[in-house]
Amino acid sequence: MEDLCAIIVSHNGKRWLDGALRTLFAHAGGLALDVVVVDNGSDGSAAYVEERFPGVRTIVCANRGFGAANNVALATADARYVLFLNPDTEFLDGSLEDLVAVLDRRPRIGLAGVRQLGEAGEVAPSIRRFPSTLNMLAEALGIEKVPFLRRFFGERVLAPAAYERETRCDWTSGSFMLARADALRQSGGFDERFFLFSEETDLCRRIKGAGWDVIHLPLVTIRHFESERSATPRMEAQSAYARLQFARKHFTWSAPYRWAMILRYALRAKRPSARAALEVALGGEPPFAAVPPAPQATIVNAPGTTRSSIRSRSPM
Repeated sequence: MEDLCAIIVSHNGKRWLDGALRTLFAHAGGLALDVVVVDNGSDGSAAYVEERFPGVRTIVCANRGFGAANNVALATADARYVLFLNPDTEFLDGSLEDLVAVLDRRPRIGLAGVRQLGEAGEVAPSIRRFPSTLNMLAEALGIEKVPFLRRFFGERVLAPAAYERETRCDWTSGSFMLARADALRQSGGFDERFFLFSEETDLCRRIKGAGWDVIHLPLVTIRHFESERSATPRMEAQSAYARLQFARKHFTWSAPYRWAMILRYALRAKRPSARAALEVALGGEPPFAAVPPAPQATIVNAPGTTRSSIRSRSPM
């Protein structure tokens, strides 16, 4: 068993992989590390990794969404901890070995996030509260950005000081999530009904529901570039759909949340992205939807590995 299995899902993210993998290895410390790149795109990420990083395992699979791709790799992992890492990230400071040492000393931590910076060096708001009708309304009306009020309202934690110290959170950004393997086994991995967005929110909800803690630990700092696609109308519409999926799954009554979301996007309807999201909130079809896996959904490409069929998971 390895100390850590790092999983990177690359959907046409080949241009980022050099930085992500190079800095991952540079900041691993003395950990016994297994690294897996899942290629569910069409840019040849797997072949590129096999050529430049021969020690990294690669998996090629159909694109059934971010959570499904992570589950494919998770089924092949044999490690005490699993790191879910976006390809458009780079390690800047700190050691994964030190981060794992903290989790070894504190066995109730099920999942940890770290300090994240945007492309320009600004702190990215990766510490989050679970979605609610109240914080969606605060987001719609801009209340979460008002000094003093933002401490109590809004899904994002925006106070800079929170990112410089250990901070308990409900969930943290899926661009970097270090999870205990036991917590993942108990919670069931990603729910593959979420094609893109809110899958990490749902995973953290189930991990916390199983009695584990979710913590922000600024022992490591990464830069998350976030591709330009994340701000497109199509991606905003997908985000809105995934938020509604989360509400329908976890809320006793999701209608107030949906109406608060409609208000949010209606107030910003001059923007194409807001109009696309509003259409979905009003009952339109999502840009992407989860599809069932094929009988032989994956090919694992690495020395000594064989074909593997991975079944879909849809934790309740």
